[in-house]
Amino acid sequence: MAYIQPRKDKDGNIISYSVRVFKGYAPDGSQLKPYTASFKPDPNKTDRQNEKALNKFAVDFEEKCRSGLVADSRQTFAEYAEYVIGLKERAGAKHKTILSYRSFMPLTVESIGHLKLAEIRPQHLNNFYETLSKNGIRRTQGRATAKRDIKAMLKQRGLTIKKAAELAGVGNNTLSTVCNGGNIAESKAQTIANLLEMPMSKLFNIKRDNTPLSNKTILEYHHFISVVLEQADKEMLIPFNPARKATPPKQKPHTANYFQIEDVERIRDCLELEPLKWRTFVHLLLISGARRGEIAGLKWNVIDWRNSRIHIQNNLLYAPDRGIYEEATKTEESDRFVTLPAETMELLKEYRKWYLVQASNYGDQWHNTNYLFFQEKTGNAGKPMHPDTINGYLDRFSERYHLPHINPHAFRHTMASVLYFNKVDSISISKRLGHSKVSTTTDIYSHIMKEADKQSAECIANVILRPKTDPCEKKQNKTKAGFDRNQAC
Repeated sequence: MAYIQPRKDKDGNIISYSVRVFKGYAPDGSQLKPYTASFKPDPNKTDRQNEKALNKFAVDFEEKCRSGLVADSRQTFAEYAEYVIGLKERAGAKHKTILSYRSFMPLTVESIGHLKLAEIRPQHLNNFYETLSKNGIRRTQGRATAKRDIKAMLKQRGLTIKKAAELAGVGNNTLSTVCNGGNIAESKAQTIANLLEMPMSKLFNIKRDNTPLSNKTILEYHHFISVVLEQADKEMLIPFNPARKATPPKQKPHTANYFQIEDVERIRDCLELEPLKWRTFVHLLLISGARRGEIAGLKWNVIDWRNSRIHIQNNLLYAPDRGIYEEATKTEESDRFVTLPAETMELLKEYRKWYLVQASNYGDQWHNTNYLFFQEKTGNAGKPMHPDTINGYLDRFSERYHLPHINPHAFRHTMASVLYFNKVDSISISKRLGHSKVSTTTDIYSHIMKEADKQSAECIANVILRPKTDPCEKKQNKTKAGFDRNQAC
């Protein structure tokens, strides 16, 4: 039943009526703010006519509320964004996507969080994007470097690095890093300063990143806001999504970096000097074109020995709140079979023998997780490796052999470039890479496709326009198609 309350002016005359409809209760038991509407009497009608119109308005309004046709646009962006993030999480959004959304909340709420959904206009968003492009906007903590010899100070107190790390509540690697002159997170430095009972300012230099956010990051903020407001549009809380009419900065097209064949050959030769585990891992990165987490997430049961292929069906990731965890592939299309050459299968057989020896050597301390690539540290032996370990290894590998900078994704781009330069079609390449759309592949590798097209032109010219044999001899070597096999590309 709608609740009707008259509103009067200072002289006691009724100027309008407030109509309220009970909305329900929140999960915590508190009563939600009711639906509200206003009815203004028509001065040209009688009191009886206005009363009849008011009752009809109240009945219609209550019916619309019960049917979900009344938009509650009085929620602030901050309140509604929390609801949308929870909604996306329950709907099965990737955990890293949810973490990303939450990372955007502080600055977004600071700027437009107080605005009601119905109040948000494109100008508000444009102003926010401009703010994000200014110096000093970042809220990330600084990096700390020791001013003094931390290791000597610990020794004076009779503390080993292991014991000090335990007392401070930080990892051994963190304390070792700062003792060796490296930089650590500001929060970790504070715990070490507390342990040594010294002010942070006397013990550490703090460096903060005051540079503005990149256009790429600002576009990610724009995407987050768009997701929230698009949901409000779907739920008919706002007449349109203002993010569609905003003007975020443009991002320069990303050029996929790939290795030249000479670099690949050098990397391949240097890998022969490396441990078998890492040789196998990097080999798979290059030959399969799979993502870092996809290779790290491989288990022995996904290797199809008979058909010389692997089934990529999960992704190994890391998040601070979860640690190392396994998740489904990036998209449905990323769940795929990738055929491997005979050389790769032979390497996997060799690696399998080594793997079984390692499992046997660790005995009861071995964690039988079935992951191909595992941690070797006592206590964690057999557990899946941290994905960032791969980047760390590649950094050291490239420095050791004076190679160009190597990141896991560069191998993926290299494989794609090799296929394009050898005239493999985009559909086949897209399927091997696990892209959801062929257009994704062509967008990423458009510059490579242009280079490959130049080579195609040279190939056609070599066959048709640049004969290298005597015309009579050429006539004898022609195929039914009319081309000389000896001159084919």
